[in-house]
Amino acid sequence: MPKEEALKIYQTHKKITIGVPKETSFEENRVALAPEGVNLLIQNGHTVFIESGAGKNARFPDAEYAEAGAVVKYEKADVFKADIIIKVAPLTIAEIEILKPRQTVVSVLNYTVQNEEYFRKLADKRITALSFEFIKDKAGTFPLVRAMSEIAGNASVLIAAELLGNTHYGRGMLMGGFSGITPTEVVIIGAGTVGEYAARAAIGLGASVKIFDNSIYKLRRVQNNMSMRVFTSIIQPKILLKALRKAHVVIGAVHSSDNYTPCIVTEDMVKEMKQGAVVVDVSIDRGGCFETAQITTHNNPVFVKHKVTHYCVPNIPSKVPQTASYALNNFLAPLITTMGDNGGIENLIKYDAGIRNGVYMYAGILTNRFIGKRFNIPFQDLELLIAAFQ
Repeated sequence: MPKEEALKIYQTHKKITIGVPKETSFEENRVALAPEGVNLLIQNGHTVFIESGAGKNARFPDAEYAEAGAVVKYEKADVFKADIIIKVAPLTIAEIEILKPRQTVVSVLNYTVQNEEYFRKLADKRITALSFEFIKDKAGTFPLVRAMSEIAGNASVLIAAELLGNTHYGRGMLMGGFSGITPTEVVIIGAGTVGEYAARAAIGLGASVKIFDNSIYKLRRVQNNMSMRVFTSIIQPKILLKALRKAHVVIGAVHSSDNYTPCIVTEDMVKEMKQGAVVVDVSIDRGGCFETAQITTHNNPVFVKHKVTHYCVPNIPSKVPQTASYALNNFLAPLITTMGDNGGIENLIKYDAGIRNGVYMYAGILTNRFIGKRFNIPFQDLELLIAAFQ
């Protein structure tokens, strides 16, 4: 009788070196990996280089990273010797210069503020680059974008509550309501993830919420997700103006697939609002949906116009950097572990369509059609490149 043949099992696990440099972008307080994520990677046989002070603004001291097993480096160039570089903000030109050839970079791309030089220099180093904004999960959603949107939605209401209770900027009112007191009126413009989580936070505080959006589908989805009836309406100027006149807080959460957010609330509408009302324009990073909006900073976040308090700080998740860092960590640490289990980034890109969607440069070749057309840079289809490199 024939006997079973013992075949050799090939191990695909690959040990990876991960570098986490300190963020240098203006008011970027987040860090890509928390100490718990570092420990997970160390337990899986990988090596993590952390630049000294990388987690300082998120309240993760170097000692916690060292206890988790990371190697704390005091020179940025030493961190950039790793196989994979993970950052929150995009690399600067100076950081690209110290990259090694054929490294992998995982970060935010933020293509609206990039230029042709950025992509040319990555191509010269034959870098494989993935963008947080484009990575999808198995459900077809963008998990990191959604996580930051959830944080921004919750934080926007808490910020508004603090300003509303301030007697200098606001009306000296407690956000929400209780027995015998008329509840606070909150208007939310935009029914995406930011708008939904802003509504959840406001309702949780006891406020009366009205949600406006031009998409019936989004409005219906918010109703279903919240399992309760809230006021919803298509954005019609007369109805919106009527709501703004009564509003104590207005959250601008309009999402646009274009480069700039459309202006929804005109200056004349703002003039009709109550004195001491609070506006939080979460979409200010793409121009804002209020005509009166102007970009502010975390250090100087508020200005008053037409007796209405405006909070227009881009990157609201950076105001709560530890929470935002944990959200990033909860996706990135398992991602790198999976990458190692599959034998490296090249194999993971082949078999995971969601990760493949996040690749905008593969071995120095641009693979994103939109970026290529915008900057007039030649690009190739990633599927064909993967087949060619096999």
